[in-house]
Amino acid sequence: MSRTVVITGATSGFGKACAQRFAGDGCHLILVGRRTQRLQELKQELDGSLNIHLLTLDVRDRDAVFKAFENLPEPFAAVDLLVNNAGLALGLEPSWKTDPNDWETMIDTNIKGVTHCTRALLPGMVERNHGMIVNIGSVAGNWPYPGGNVYGATKAFVQQFSRNLRCDLLGKNIRVTNIEPGMAETEFSLNRFKGDAERAAKVYAGMQPLTSVDIAEAVHWVSSLPPHVNVNTLELMATNQAWSPFAISRENQ
Repeated sequence: MSRTVVITGATSGFGKACAQRFAGDGCHLILVGRRTQRLQELKQELDGSLNIHLLTLDVRDRDAVFKAFENLPEPFAAVDLLVNNAGLALGLEPSWKTDPNDWETMIDTNIKGVTHCTRALLPGMVERNHGMIVNIGSVAGNWPYPGGNVYGATKAFVQQFSRNLRCDLLGKNIRVTNIEPGMAETEFSLNRFKGDAERAAKVYAGMQPLTSVDIAEAVHWVSSLPPHVNVNTLELMATNQAWSPFAISRENQ
């Protein structure tokens, strides 16, 4: 029987690539995004199949999330897999120079969006004693960098939330995985720098970053393992990305 898969942030990047990957398996797809036109274009690209349900939805809006998932039509009502992908980074300024609105948007999207979607769909999984949640975290949740401040903190939340879900679900046939990508060339940097394409391009200059397809393959792999196998955390980096030495300031003695 075909799986029913919810993918948030499906209109671009990792989410779009995941939709394409799972469509290849003939899954019933519930594609969630804020941009209706992009959702419709993606559905058309995937042959406009009848097994695709579109939800124009802002995951920051708890009431809208709960209402949408409570009213899923058949045959989409029994969700097997939730891919909590919607998220973003805004700005790279030091913490005393950031726009507080950017911080709030990241917290509302990266933290509240994940918790809203999880809380809306998890009771059904528990009732059926079947399901899986894949959260898209980041290496920024493990390793700090200048300007990462609140973005990194939100992804650290996703990591710890994923771990605590595993504890809550002990004894249930429900799996939880946190995927933690490193540098990946999507609209991520374009959004972070608010449309500055030149600045965004410099992030990936001279190296081969991860791609959306790479992450979609990782999501597909962890969710296709036998039901008794749970990958708790999967951290991925491009071969040309690694950790830096400790930063030391020698000007403030």
